Amino acid sequence: MRSNIKLGHIAGIEIGLHFSWFIIAFLIAFSLEAHFRAVRPHWSDAVVWGVSIGTSVLFFVTLLLHELAHSLVAKSRGLKVRAITLFALGGVSQIESEATDAGSEFWIAIVGPLTSLVIGFVLLGIVRGLGGGVAVGSEPVTPLAAVLLWLGYINILLAGFNMIPGFPLDGGRVFRAIVWWITKKPDKSTRIAAKVGEGVALLFIVYGLFMFFIHANFGGLWLGFIGWFLLEASRSSYAQVGIMAGLRDHRVSELMESDCTQVEGYLSLRDFVDHYLLHSPSRCFVVAQDNHVAGIVTPNEVRGVSRENWGQTSVQSVMKPLGNLRTVPPDMPAVQAVELMSRENLNQLAVVSDGKLLGIFSRGQILRFLQLHSGMGEDSHNAAA
Repeated sequence: MRSNIKLGHIAGIEIGLHFSWFIIAFLIAFSLEAHFRAVRPHWSDAVVWGVSIGTSVLFFVTLLLHELAHSLVAKSRGLKVRAITLFALGGVSQIESEATDAGSEFWIAIVGPLTSLVIGFVLLGIVRGLGGGVAVGSEPVTPLAAVLLWLGYINILLAGFNMIPGFPLDGGRVFRAIVWWITKKPDKSTRIAAKVGEGVALLFIVYGLFMFFIHANFGGLWLGFIGWFLLEASRSSYAQVGIMAGLRDHRVSELMESDCTQVEGYLSLRDFVDHYLLHSPSRCFVVAQDNHVAGIVTPNEVRGVSRENWGQTSVQSVMKPLGNLRTVPPDMPAVQAVELMSRENLNQLAVVSDGKLLGIFSRGQILRFLQLHSGMGEDSHNAAA
């Protein structure tokens, strides 16, 4: 998940917000506003809103500390962390590669909930020291104590929620690490954790719908939404494992498209589509200028131009210049190339050796390779099991 709002860097890690994060911020603020207005009717509107908004803002800080804990432990284990993005259901640390052993996976996963738990109990301890109540239903008198009390509750709940064994939540990753340690098979452990995650997600959905339709509890819709999110995340993680398993032990040279058709840069897009694109199984076309390779053009570039302008637009004007393409060597592991494409949001890589273009490594070619050789990784899964 990519951030929409960049906030800066901490320890070399980019910090950002996804627009959906404001959903949880508003929910916390408005829920607390209604609560404090009911239990502290003598507080002014400014105090009520100040406490409510202050709690939401400080929750952002504690959530960031949760994700920083993941990231810093990952970095200490030799993994590169590119960014942290906070969104509606929490945050995500964009770690560029997977942990290489079960121990690293365990500590990277569990440190986040432990951080939230420590923050929660420290805040409740401060409230007790200030003379405020810490039991549920016991309301502190001062606005500061109220902020700290509810921030403590929220962090403890965050730790508990994240430890639900639903992959890819932290608890699911801890469960995966334990299974990995027992079986010594990372792919198998991820499949098991993803399946358990799907089961947990379905329970959330069923229980949420039950609460909504039987008890007319709108909180059930929120539980159902969380369940749907977990279900999609678990299935996505399962599919990702299939892709990586199918690509393991393969090199870029085995997947690249090397028979790229050569076209002249002066051709119009209409001629290119009519005479080349519609009649060639290739989806990679090398653009020639003055008897040398100037760039490549793919269906993606054609789709970026409206059909009525094809006749007036040349291939050269929409091609991707060779010098602007991200290049990789033919002997690079395919898994590393896929991680590079994901990290930099690329659709294709130019495969170059000794300054010569050998072929194109693209997302479409990856999918065709998996479908042809491993049935989207199923054979590799069965072998690993």
